[in-house]
Amino acid sequence: MRLIRWTPLRNVMSFGDEMDNLLGDLYGKMTVPEDGHEGDWLPPLDMSEGESDVTVSLELPGMNKEDIKVSVKDNVLTVSGEKKQEKTDDDGENSCRIERSYGFFKRSVSLPAEVDAAKVKATFKDGILKVEMPRIEVKKPKEIPIQVS
Repeated sequence: MRLIRWTPLRNVMSFGDEMDNLLGDLYGKMTVPEDGHEGDWLPPLDMSEGESDVTVSLELPGMNKEDIKVSVKDNVLTVSGEKKQEKTDDDGENSCRIERSYGFFKRSVSLPAEVDAAKVKATFKDGILKVEMPRIEVKKPKEIPIQVS
């Protein structure tokens, strides 16, 4: 029988994690700077790697392309911007419920392969930002034959 050390705060810490997840689902995910995220909200992203390129897609509904900045430096993709809250005419209406996320965001992700920053293409359609980054061709080491004399 294997003995497991009892940690009295283990259940309390897992309860805190569960509360963070619950509140994150209800009020939108809040960002944490040390994870490569900053700002008021965190847009979800998908990353895929092909033989010749790396593609990242981010969900940015309700944003304009003018409000988004994309950069690649030292094999890290950074996307930042600001989603502005729609202003309604002040006709006496009060908001009853606001669930959508607004504000500044900055998201940085390390890329799984080295890419050519000069050839990066970014397109924005239907609230989806798609960043296509061609991989740098890795030079294979030249094999030198050994001659026997």
